Formats: sequence, C-alpha cells, structure tokens
Amino acid sequence: MRMPRPIKRLDWYIIRKFLGTFFFSIVLILSIGIVFDITEKMDNFFEHQLTVKQIIMEYYIHFIPYYMNMFSPLFIFISVIFFTSKMAGNSEIIAMFASGVSFHRFMRPYWISATFLFFLLFWLAGYVIPPASGKLLDFQDKYVEHFSKENANNIQMMVEPGTILYIETYRKQSNTGFRASLEHFEGKTLTMRITSEKIHYDSAYCWHLDKYVRRDFDGLHETMTRGERLDTIIPMKPEELFLTAFHAQQMTNPELKAYMERQRQRGAGNIQAFETEWWKRFASPIGAFIMTLLGVTMSCRKVRGGMGKNLGIGITLSALYILFSTVSTTFSVNGVMSPFMAVWIPNFLFLAIGFFLYFRVRK
Repeated sequence: MRMPRPIKRLDWYIIRKFLGTFFFSIVLILSIGIVFDITEKMDNFFEHQLTVKQIIMEYYIHFIPYYMNMFSPLFIFISVIFFTSKMAGNSEIIAMFASGVSFHRFMRPYWISATFLFFLLFWLAGYVIPPASGKLLDFQDKYVEHFSKENANNIQMMVEPGTILYIETYRKQSNTGFRASLEHFEGKTLTMRITSEKIHYDSAYCWHLDKYVRRDFDGLHETMTRGERLDTIIPMKPEELFLTAFHAQQMTNPELKAYMERQRQRGAGNIQAFETEWWKRFASPIGAFIMTLLGVTMSCRKVRGGMGKNLGIGITLSALYILFSTVSTTFSVNGVMSPFMAVWIPNFLFLAIGFFLYFRVRK
C-alpha cells in the first residue's frame, strides 16, 4: 500500500501564500464593497432609525458570505496570478525548477489549496449562503426596497399526479383565495371538479372551500353537490404559491433536493431555475480548480510587462467566466438549454483552455 506523501516545506510555503492572498483579497474587496453599499443605503438606514448593531447583525453579517461565494472565482484567479507572478518575478520558480522540481510537483500545493477552497465553497453554497441570502433579502425587502408579493394571481399547478388546482387570486396576509377550482383526471378523462368562491388554508395540508359546487362525472352521467363548506386535503402549502426562481437561492441542499423531487412527483415541468441552482452548487466550487489551473499556467513564467500584464489578463478572463456563467444560466431558466449543460459549459470551456495552457507551459 502506497503511503501518502507528507506535505513538505515548499508545499506549506505556496499554500500559505495562496490562502493568505485569497483571504486578504476577500477582506480588501469586500471592505470596499461594503463602503459603497453603506453610502448607497445610508438614507434607508436613517429613515428606519436602524442601530449599528441591527445593520451589522441583520444585514452585513449575511452580506459577506453571499458576495464572497458569488465572486470566489474572481478572488481565486486574482490571488493565484498575484502571488505566482511575484514568485516568478523574484526568480523563485526558476530556482525551484533548477533544483529538480517538476512542473507536476510544483502544482501539488496549488491542488491542495484548491481542494480546501472547494470544500469551503461547497459548504458555503449549500448550507450557509441559502439562509443568509434569505435574511439578506428579508432585510432589503423590509428596510430598503419592498419587492415581495402580497398577492398571487391566476395560479394553476398540479398538486399531485392527475389533480390540478386553479386559484384566481390568493392573498398572502389572510391566507385566503378567491374563485378556486380543483379538478381530478384519470388519464385524459375529467372525473371530478370542485369550484368554490373562497379557499382557506388551515394546517397540515387541510383546506376549507366555502360555497362550493362539486361535480362527479361517470361517463355521460353527472352528479352535482352544493354546500357552504367543504374540508379537503390538498398536498400544498400557501408559501408554495409564491415560490419563484428567486427562492431557489434560499434553500439548502437538502431542501432544494426535496423540493425538486416533490415537484417531479407532481409532474411539474417548470423547475428549471431550481435545477440550475442545484447544479451551480457543484459547478461553482469546481471552478476553484479551474481558476487555479488557469492562474498558475498564465503567471508561472517571467514575462515582459510583469505582474500588471498578468493581472489585467486574469481579471478579464475571470470576468468573462462570471459573465458566461450568468448568460448560460439565463438560457437554462428560459428553457432554451438544459440546466446541466447551461451550468457546466463554462467550466468545460475554461477547463479546456486551462489544459491547453498547462501542456504548453510544461513544454
């Protein structure tokens, strides 16, 4: 059995530089971002008479992990290019190669650092960012800009296979809907239809239908029943009526997976945004390896123009990576492309560029 090779002094030297530069760049850039954000929202804070403690504990403590995760590819790329270009400029990399260190061995501490960042970003994206983004958006909705919906109109959804619910208007505050219908199909045949003037949610999927009319169909025969109130079980909660692509970011990995499985069991087909968010939770951390590969292969040689040239190219490429990921995600949400392909195509493309540069640098 082959024993794992110990981490040597050279590895620790590069790992400290990698992670130290990464976290320093996060602190620096997010600090600048917070200053601009405070300047923009200062009037809102004063208008609602918020204390410093409220602003920090209810907003900025959630602001930091959210934007750290969003711009992590940029931070990783810039960090790698910055300290690797500096080592190349000081002839440290030339000395390593002259002492017999291969390029493959030189990459080892970079992969160790990228692996650490992969697990960190995966944990943040799947378990820390979702509740933080929910609280961040709640704060903005309450004190900055009100954007949440109080009413939902023309709702039509499959609550379970063969059962369609329609509500013309639903009011969130009173948990009351108006002009609702519940239809049950066996295959393509309508077997039952209930209409009501009002629908109320009680608890545990129990709904009350006021002034209802029920029609049961048996071939050409129809049975009609009227009443003031009908209690029925509908496997749906009111908050599901207000779920949009925006809410996918607020679900942890287990919550997101459970929601998608439930929607598939219902036969719902409009879950592209949730599937896209699910694949992003895996594709984005993988970007740590891709950005590391690109950063090392672009900056490990001593070139004319020095660090400034490498940083300029690095910022441009990382911005293109984020832009490409955003555009392809839009295609997925609009149904033009499958969620898997939309999320992973930017990674595949930049990984191919990274491998090309890697083999070129090795030669």
